Amino acid sequence: MNTFVQNQTSMKFFIDTANLDQIKEAQDLGVLDGVTTNPSLMAKEGIHGDARVKQHYIDICNIVDGDVSAEVISTDFAGMVREGEALAALHPQIVVKVPMIKDGIKAIKYFSDKGIRTNCTLIFSAGQALIAAKAGATYVSPFLGRLDDNSTDGMDLIAQIRLIYDNYMFDTQILAASIRHTMHIVRCAEEGADVATCPLSAILGLLNHPLTDIGLAKFLADFEANK
Repeated sequence: MNTFVQNQTSMKFFIDTANLDQIKEAQDLGVLDGVTTNPSLMAKEGIHGDARVKQHYIDICNIVDGDVSAEVISTDFAGMVREGEALAALHPQIVVKVPMIKDGIKAIKYFSDKGIRTNCTLIFSAGQALIAAKAGATYVSPFLGRLDDNSTDGMDLIAQIRLIYDNYMFDTQILAASIRHTMHIVRCAEEGADVATCPLSAILGLLNHPLTDIGLAKFLADFEANK
C-alpha cells in the first residue's frame, strides 16, 4: 500500500448517476462531495435532447454543493471545445468531462488555459493519466471495474498513478470510477485515490456489518428486558 500525505482531509465521495432522487438521498446523508454523469446515465433516466440535458445538469448542481462532471459528446477538438464551453457556462460547479483521446488532450489543455476545469475520462493506464495531468486535467478517471472485468487489478493502476503524481507534485486528482462495490471504495482509500465515484448502493454499503446489526438487536432486547 502506498503511503503519502494528501493535502485534503479525506477521500471525496461522488455519486455516479443522473437520478435526482438518488442524488438527494446521498446529499441528505451528509457525505456527498459531487456527482459524475455521462450520456448513458442521462439516457437511463429518460433525459434526451440538448435543452433537457443541460437543464438536468443545472438541477443536479442545485442539489449538491460540489463538482458535477458533464460529458461532451463530440470526439473532435473543435466540437469538444464548443460543447465544453457551453457546459461550463451552465453553472460554476460544472466540470467538463473529456475522453482520453488525442483531441481530448488538446481540448483539456485549451480548457486549462481558459480556467475551465476538466475530468479526463476512460483512463486505463498510467501513461494516459500522466499525459492528462501534463495537459492540466483537474481530475482523471481510471475505470476500475472495467479493468477487473479484463483480469487486471484496477487498484494497481490507482497506486501507480498516485506514485507518479506524488513524484512530480501534479495537482490533478485521481477520481476512481467504474466502482462496483463497497470494497472498491475501501481499497481506493487505502491506495490514496482523491475521489471515489460510485452508485448509491456502494456508498450505503459502507454502513453495513452483520455484527453491528447483532449488537444493536442485543442492546434493544436488553433495554426492553430491563424496562
